Amino acid sequence: MFAVVRTGGKQYRVAAGDKIVVEKLDGEAGSSISFSDILLAGEGSELKSVEGLTVSAEIIAQAKADKVIVFKKKRRHNYRRKNGHRQQHTILKITAIGAAEKKAKAKKADAAPETAGAEAPAAQA
Repeated sequence: MFAVVRTGGKQYRVAAGDKIVVEKLDGEAGSSISFSDILLAGEGSELKSVEGLTVSAEIIAQAKADKVIVFKKKRRHNYRRKNGHRQQHTILKITAIGAAEKKAKAKKADAAPETAGAEAPAAQA
């Protein structure tokens, strides 16, 4: 199964097990993140619904890209400027593409306080 994910203003086609380099995301190496901004999903040539779909990934490393040299010059004006820039990026490994677990967790969380609330008055009596 594959999905098209949007992050950092760019779109990436990913599948489980892929490694991708994206613009810097918050997090330490080894932590996991999930993307909910899914644009397209499918299996082979068949497209699937993206409602409730999430892509989970693990951060492999926080790194910097190769240096880019920016050189400006205006001839005959003794104007020269040389700057370097290294863009920060995050290397991710896609672990799974599947349905969101938030709904299931929310249902369990809603059920737990109701039972706890019912036990509290019995303990007071």
